[in-house]
Amino acid sequence: MGQKSHPIGFRVGITEPWRSRWYAPKRTFGQLLVEDQRIRKFLKANYGFAAISQIEIERTREEVKVILSSARPGLLIGRKGAEVDKVREQLEELTGRRITVNIIEITKPELSAQLVAEGVAQQLEKRASFRRAMKMAMDSTMTAGAKGVKVRLAGRLGGAEMHRTELDDRGSIPLQTLDAHIDYGFAEAHCTYGLLGVKVWIHLGKFEKPEKKQKEAANGPDA
Repeated sequence: MGQKSHPIGFRVGITEPWRSRWYAPKRTFGQLLVEDQRIRKFLKANYGFAAISQIEIERTREEVKVILSSARPGLLIGRKGAEVDKVREQLEELTGRRITVNIIEITKPELSAQLVAEGVAQQLEKRASFRRAMKMAMDSTMTAGAKGVKVRLAGRLGGAEMHRTELDDRGSIPLQTLDAHIDYGFAEAHCTYGLLGVKVWIHLGKFEKPEKKQKEAANGPDA
């Protein structure tokens, strides 16, 4: 059996922030955890067209704050904020709590591993060649400024009789280096001949230490 760790879970609490940020006593912890999952599933199922790469949830006693990172924020906001109000109302109906929705724009979707994985999955569902889909995704990611990218496909590739895996990479992917900023994404392609899994790792460089950032902000990058 493989002993591979999840690239983001490996770094959570060290260089990566938690995706859900709240505290609850033992008797309500499970209920709130399931509620977080329901919020994420609902948003991905109903608003996946807005290219949502990450959903963060923060809770206080009074309200739930949902932070959406999207490559197409205009589709989520709508005209005069009508769509975002609809999203908020639907989430309030789903959870029975007061919800606040914040939207963060992703300026370079080619550097978001989740969006790259979903893009490859969409091409596979449209019966594109899996090798061509992998190559195009990696080329656009490296052109956007990534240090390295790795794509892994698994399933009945090309409609073959047997399941197999296909792996391709460019540049460097230091998976065991904790201060390396590795973004990871997973998506599924629902094809006529079965389910294909798409995994993407993108190396975005090294995490900067907070004290270094503060020093540069105070004295300039050349100080």
